[in-house]
Amino acid sequence: MNATVLAVALCLASAVTYAAAAVAQERLARRAVARTARDLVGNGAWWWSAGLNAGAALLHAAALRYGPLTLVQPLGALTLVAAVPLGARGAGRRVAATEWRGTLATVAGLGLLLLPASGPAPDDTLTVAEALTVSGATLAVIALLTARKDPGPGLRHATASGLASAVASALTQTVAVAGGRGGSLLSARVVTVALLVVVFAVGGMLLSQRAYRGGLGAPLAVVNLANPLAAAVIGMALLGERLQGGTLGIVFAAAGALAAGRGVLLLTRTAPGDQAGETRAVPAGHVTA
Repeated sequence: MNATVLAVALCLASAVTYAAAAVAQERLARRAVARTARDLVGNGAWWWSAGLNAGAALLHAAALRYGPLTLVQPLGALTLVAAVPLGARGAGRRVAATEWRGTLATVAGLGLLLLPASGPAPDDTLTVAEALTVSGATLAVIALLTARKDPGPGLRHATASGLASAVASALTQTVAVAGGRGGSLLSARVVTVALLVVVFAVGGMLLSQRAYRGGLGAPLAVVNLANPLAAAVIGMALLGERLQGGTLGIVFAAAGALAAGRGVLLLTRTAPGDQAGETRAVPAGHVTA
């Protein structure tokens, strides 16, 4: 099977699994049954969502073995597309027309983004110095985003979660590619990077759990926008990845970004009501604590 096709298939499976985990996390957050880390560890439903996250992460890691960051990360936005019907089903309501339009726009935009992003299988990897530098810079940004104490932290924590997930993916690709070349999985570089993967993967999951206290749509949309943007910067700056097709490829990417952005905007404008079967309109990007 073509490496790109395999990467896309793995991404689709990962997105659906991540969506199921996000819906489960959002339900916990809205019920306020797990406000602290101790509460989370003692909650069986949270462990179920954590297991789904772990399974999705393994599928994502496999996709990164066969596809570049610039291809794999944008497909993460399909998590939002899958979460819409899953969330509606769990709430006992129908998917709103606005949500369907947002879904179609997001899928169309992703299709345009994939055309220039469908490059060869990844070959370059991060050095230990690069991995530590990226990790340190990201931790500093996350600290700034989450340091403020205010009543509406959802989007800041969602942005931090997206950044953490992007770095975890870049580091995971280094482990997957290095291991796939027949190198030692117990080398100092692989072990160091693998430990950083655990830190950012777990951190990203806990940050998203915090963000979902105000609902699922807007925070999940922000996670899925921040993630591929940060990953693209890492891929192009440190891993030698480039968009394909020259000027035309850039035009396709720009058009895809606009369409996907419009789709995400539509998806965040309708949020589940407090009771099954109801919906309530909310301003795009608005999240309450």
